Amino acid sequence: MTDMTQDAAPTSRGARRILLVSIVAAAVLGAGAFLAILRGLILSGTAEHGDAIPFATGEIAFVPLEPMVISLQQDPENRYLRISIQLEVEKAAEAEVTFLLPRVADVLNSYLQALTGHDVDAPAAMISVRAQLLRRVQLVTGEGRVRDLLISEFVLN
Repeated sequence: MTDMTQDAAPTSRGARRILLVSIVAAAVLGAGAFLAILRGLILSGTAEHGDAIPFATGEIAFVPLEPMVISLQQDPENRYLRISIQLEVEKAAEAEVTFLLPRVADVLNSYLQALTGHDVDAPAAMISVRAQLLRRVQLVTGEGRVRDLLISEFVLN
C-alpha cells in the first residue's frame, strides 16, 4: 500500500510542473504579442511608409452644402429635421464636386424626404443616415471623388 501512495506523488508533481511551465509560457507569449501590437510591429493599421497621409499634406478639401430642413413623413407630431453636411473631397476633385452640388442636393433631399420619425429616433439613426447619404453622394459624383460625408448639424424639432 505504501508503494501506491509514493507512486502517485511524483505523478502529481510532474503534472503540476507541466501546468506551471504551460502557464508561464502562455504569459510570456501573451506579453510578447501585446508588445508587438503596441509598438506597431504587427496588426498596425497605419499607412505604408511610401503612402502620403492626406491630413498632413493637405490633399483634401471640404465642400459645404446648404443646410436642409426636412419635414418627416408619417410623423404625428409634424417634426422637422435640420441637417448640415460637408463633403470631404480630394483636392483635385473639388471643382467637379462643387459643380455637381445641385444634383447632390437633389439626391439628398429625395432620401431625407422618405425618412420617418421612427427612422430618426433610433439610437444609431445618425450613423445609418450618414452611411446612406454618403453612398448616394458617391454614386452621383463618381468613384473616388468624395471620401467622406460629415454631418455638422442633426437637429430634430
